[in-house]
Amino acid sequence: MIRRDALAQLPVRAALPALRAALDGPGAAVLCAPPGTGKTTLVPLDLAGLTGAGPVRRVLVAEPRRIAARAAARRMAWLLGEKAGERVGFTVRGERRAGARTVVEVVTTGVLLQRLQRDPELAGVDVVVLDECHERHLDADTSAAFLLDVRETLRPELGLVAASATTDAEGWARLLGGSAGAAPVVEAAGVSHPVEVVWAPPQRPVQPAHGMRVDPALLGHVAAVVRRALHEQTGDVLCFLPGVGEIGRVAGQLAGVDAEVLQVHGRAPAEVQDAVLAGGDGVRRVVLATSVAESSLTVPGVRVVVDSGLARVPRTDHARGLSALATVRASRAAARQRAGRAGREAPGVVFRCWAEGEDGRLPAFPDPEIKVADLTAFALQAACWGDPAARGLALLDAPPAGALAAAREVLTAVGAVDAEGRATDRGVRMARLGLHPRLARALLDGAPEVGLRRAAEVVALLSEEPPRAYGDDLAAAWRSVRRGGDAYAARWRQEARRLASAAGEPRAGEGAAVGAAGGRGDDAVAGLIAALAFPERVARARGGGSFLMASGTGAELAGAGPGTRAGDGSGLRDAEWLAVAVADRPVAAVSARIRLAAVIDEETAGAAARALYSSGEEVGWSGGDVVARRVTRLGAIELASRPLASPDAGLLRDAVVSGLRREGLGLLRWPAAAVSLRQRMAFLHREWGASWPDVSDEALLAHVEEWLGVELARARRRADLERIDAGQALARLLPWATGEAARFEELAPERIEVPSGSRVRVDYGGEQPVLAVKLQEVFGWQESPRVSGVPLLIHLLSPAGRPAAVTADLASFWKGGYRSVRAELRGRYPKHPWPEDPSTAAPTRHTTTRLKRG
Repeated sequence: MIRRDALAQLPVRAALPALRAALDGPGAAVLCAPPGTGKTTLVPLDLAGLTGAGPVRRVLVAEPRRIAARAAARRMAWLLGEKAGERVGFTVRGERRAGARTVVEVVTTGVLLQRLQRDPELAGVDVVVLDECHERHLDADTSAAFLLDVRETLRPELGLVAASATTDAEGWARLLGGSAGAAPVVEAAGVSHPVEVVWAPPQRPVQPAHGMRVDPALLGHVAAVVRRALHEQTGDVLCFLPGVGEIGRVAGQLAGVDAEVLQVHGRAPAEVQDAVLAGGDGVRRVVLATSVAESSLTVPGVRVVVDSGLARVPRTDHARGLSALATVRASRAAARQRAGRAGREAPGVVFRCWAEGEDGRLPAFPDPEIKVADLTAFALQAACWGDPAARGLALLDAPPAGALAAAREVLTAVGAVDAEGRATDRGVRMARLGLHPRLARALLDGAPEVGLRRAAEVVALLSEEPPRAYGDDLAAAWRSVRRGGDAYAARWRQEARRLASAAGEPRAGEGAAVGAAGGRGDDAVAGLIAALAFPERVARARGGGSFLMASGTGAELAGAGPGTRAGDGSGLRDAEWLAVAVADRPVAAVSARIRLAAVIDEETAGAAARALYSSGEEVGWSGGDVVARRVTRLGAIELASRPLASPDAGLLRDAVVSGLRREGLGLLRWPAAAVSLRQRMAFLHREWGASWPDVSDEALLAHVEEWLGVELARARRRADLERIDAGQALARLLPWATGEAARFEELAPERIEVPSGSRVRVDYGGEQPVLAVKLQEVFGWQESPRVSGVPLLIHLLSPAGRPAAVTADLASFWKGGYRSVRAELRGRYPKHPWPEDPSTAAPTRHTTTRLKRG
């Protein structure tokens, strides 16, 4: 019996005529409706004709999360007076409740992608509703792109609705409308009650979240705010936290509160999820939830929201090949969604655990997953769809070129695509497993070696990272989950059965010859499967719980703290080789942190990562000299090496150049003449510009082969460089071709003849050339000499060669400064001539007595 009273209370009903008209006309529409209006429940029922408003049509509803798909189906079935699986059903990974009578089927976007790949026409489906499209999950964006392609080429009559609580309506309308123009935007007003905002920042500063880490002080503060909310307000409390771990820790700190504490997240048991969504029975509740409760689910009875201000999103470090979840500040749009949950049924209150002044600095919207996530699965889906470069797909945001290229490299390495990026038969099979391509490769290649059931069990363990309580040893976690009776273990068993069924019997040509793992124990099997999934993460010990992965990234076992060694208490610490399954890199950390790994041996590492195996000559600069070796490597891991007696001349030359650039020109011999030559050339470059060469360190090292080519051809080691006279090589850079080199001595003379007849060296080492000369030798010089138009800076010396005065204008010095200098030096050096008018006196290098003798 249809619950028409409940249907009549859903505000979205006012928008249904316009939505039906849009589907009967252009066939696509954007539905904007706030949470709680009935867009997820009433709209599919109405479009399917189950409320009596029109003809019966088959409707497929796509939700981004399993928990939301189950909840939506059960709610719609309840509205019809039925149980899920009759006219309304659902399908999520590993679970299906639908039958021949099913008219409305709720699926996850991942399941929808699988169906589109198997049956692009979606035979029998009349309308597809993409719910919560504002969340911009990658699977949802991909599904929308494929559906638009289907409407354009195969089934123009297929109806398509993009439904969202808050979204870029104009962008989606343009996307859905395609060449025909923007699709209609249908808006439904919600019935919302006022929500008071209470700013509740921590009293003391807390550390910003990074990676998966959240400052325990912030979690303690959130728990305190929940207690405050229970004391000051009425109704149930909904608290938003970034992940399962934080939910567990806050739940522990709420022990003893006068309320039932419930935890809602994707890993929660179905009965707990159902209990939360069904509402309370008079007992006050505190619901600790991830962002799944922002818009996908309705939690009855909530009057208060406590918002930690954090969210967990996927991030990929393409340079290191690490993908992980990262904790970030929630966007302003997410904060509005969360706050709205307090005003669904009555006026409410939201406690925000940050300062009001910080609110304006939050990002406006969350980043679309396609911009930040690992694109390997997306790239395989696009290749199987027939568009490897994704250029023909209608996407709100194009995939970043670098991330897509990195994904293509992974797919090529596992045999999922060919050289042109087209999906191979193996790639199509991998895509249909509903796994990340890395895990699909591990399942297909590992099953012939260890058995399908065991391979499926380990892959199931990797497809949903086990709880932290299971530890960091993959094999130990496998043994624990087989014995486990918790919700995770139940999901794991279900997924393992699904994978074993989906993979079937291994096909010819699939599987790696691994020897050491075949027929062995759990540890060897777990290690092989992890290594097959993540070959670039096979790692060799460096000591003290530190490892080097084949990718070149250092990694350390997690859990080290003050007074402990890395990996203390872990069975992995003493391993020589590891297959790292889960790792992340904390902000500003040099090394990755190992979260889950398995012990392997060198043979397994080499077999699983054979594409990374290399052997060849390596000639490079190391430890201050040229090192020539024949090296065998597994990626960045050195397996063996031996000295090379006769290395390639070109490699030697490159190594010498590398050493010179690394350690600088000081490796060469720089006698005084070479230094002087370089300084003179630098002076001319400064004064005359590009017609004279730049001889700075940067320029000489950048063009080292132009002036050191002959010497480099003969150099084999550091000692050879130390014997090179840099001045002789530097002279090659003089502008001989233009003839200017012939004027070198004229434009930058090494010595200047002074009035006494002495030839004095000019110092070009400073900004202005310097002539250091004894004062008596320049008597009679009326003007300071110039080189290339630049006046020399004259350092006038005493008879003993000590500085007495500095001038660039001799005429002025003779008239003014000379008198005080004469007075001082006359008493100190009475045997030398000190005329009253030096401008007319004869220059001399001798004493007065010597001059009298002639």
